[in-house]
Amino acid sequence: MVVYGIQLPVQSQSTLYAEPWEVAAGPDDLVAVARAADAHGFDYIACCDHVAIPRRLAAAMSTVWYDPVATLAYLAAATERVRLLSHVAVVGLRHPLVTAKAYATLDHLSGGRLVLGVGAGHVQEEFEAVGADFAGRGGVLDETIDALRAALGPEEYPEHAGRRFAFRDLGQRPRPAQDRVPVWVGGSSPAAVRRAALRGDGWLPQGDPRDRLAEQIAKLRRLRAEAGIEAPITVGAITEALYVGEPGWDTGRRALTGKPQALAESLRAYGAMGVQQIQVRFRSRSRTELTDQMAAFATEVAPHL
Repeated sequence: MVVYGIQLPVQSQSTLYAEPWEVAAGPDDLVAVARAADAHGFDYIACCDHVAIPRRLAAAMSTVWYDPVATLAYLAAATERVRLLSHVAVVGLRHPLVTAKAYATLDHLSGGRLVLGVGAGHVQEEFEAVGADFAGRGGVLDETIDALRAALGPEEYPEHAGRRFAFRDLGQRPRPAQDRVPVWVGGSSPAAVRRAALRGDGWLPQGDPRDRLAEQIAKLRRLRAEAGIEAPITVGAITEALYVGEPGWDTGRRALTGKPQALAESLRAYGAMGVQQIQVRFRSRSRTELTDQMAAFATEVAPHL
């Protein structure tokens, strides 16, 4: 069965995907979308992570990037069942104990709804500003995942001894509500796929087209098998932009539009190649149109997946 989640609007406003109405939107809109996701069976809502955007990238990326822990905690109080995904937390910007304290608290407060998505990051000035290692961020992420496994586990006094980080006899409570917080690894580079295969409970590809995704999934599973890892892994995909029905306005040439059955038939291709969760996104001109699209997808498309 393929489940579906959504990256929240408003909280990140890159020109690659933000809709014009989001510029003037705010907390009330986030709550309305989160509650719609909660009501309509979405598996998760997701929030991105950037600390600061340099001027050279601001025109494309914007400087609107809500903090994921603050945002997801705020929305946890407004929802009941939908899971809370950081997509993705750039954990190399922070010491693992700092990350663990924030996300353990989020999981505790939400009753065990956290999915910790992690990624290496790509903005050099951001790393330099906080004194983090940009050139070595891949190795930092590998060890940080290992450290977070310990720090987000059941032990009040977690232990980790690595090349970059070491801690013991330092207690952190509250503990997460979950016995094991799922860690989903983001990225589609060879290093990211390997990292997901060897260290992740899930994989969050970034922009893989359909014709490349099946090959990437096969590689992921091969690497996992070669390492002798038998635990299941949740394979994700980000779909094309969607619009349920005939929009009557220009949704862009890459958007999938039309009758629910036709959309479902197209999206079933993801499940056929081994994807377990799809992140759907909708073209919209207002918050109301977005939540209407979410409802239409849940009631008319999702049952056919």
